[in-house]
Amino acid sequence: MALSGEQQFSTEVHASVAVCFTTVTQFENYPQWFSSIEHAAVLERYADGLGKVVEYRIDMKLKSIRYVLEYTYDKPMHLSWRSVDGDVEAIEGAYEFEKLGAARSRATCRQAVSIGFWVPGPIRKMLEAQALKQSVLEFKTAAEATMAAAPRRRAPKRS
Repeated sequence: MALSGEQQFSTEVHASVAVCFTTVTQFENYPQWFSSIEHAAVLERYADGLGKVVEYRIDMKLKSIRYVLEYTYDKPMHLSWRSVDGDVEAIEGAYEFEKLGAARSRATCRQAVSIGFWVPGPIRKMLEAQALKQSVLEFKTAAEATMAAAPRRRAPKRS
C-alpha cells in the first residue's frame, strides 16, 4: 500500500471462506450490521455482479462523512479497495480470507487512511486501530449469522 500507517486486524470466523466473501461483498447490507455506516450504495458493478464502485456515508458522531471506494477481487480469498472520491483524502485496504476448516476461516483486514486533516499521531493511530477492529468484529458477527442461517446439507441416507 502506498499510504503510511497501515493498520491490520485478524480474527477467526465460524463461517466458510465462501460465506465470508459473500457477506463482505453484499455492500447494500452494510448499514444492517456495520454500526457506523448509515448508507451504502453500489454505483457500478463488474459483469459478474460484484460491486466495483461503492458509495458510503458514515456517522462520525460530529458529522457525516461520504467516501467512494473502487474494489478489485481475487474470489473468494481476497478483495481490495482504494478511494476514488469523497470527504476522506485517501483510503486503501484489503480483506483476505484463509480456510481453517469446513466452516472456519481467518479474516484479515488491512487498511491505511489519510483523512486529510491533522489529528495528533498517537490519537489518530488509536482511533484507526479501534475502528478497524470494530469493523472486523462486526463483519465476523454478520458472517457467522449468515452461516448459522444457511440450510445445512444432510448426509445421504443409507439403505
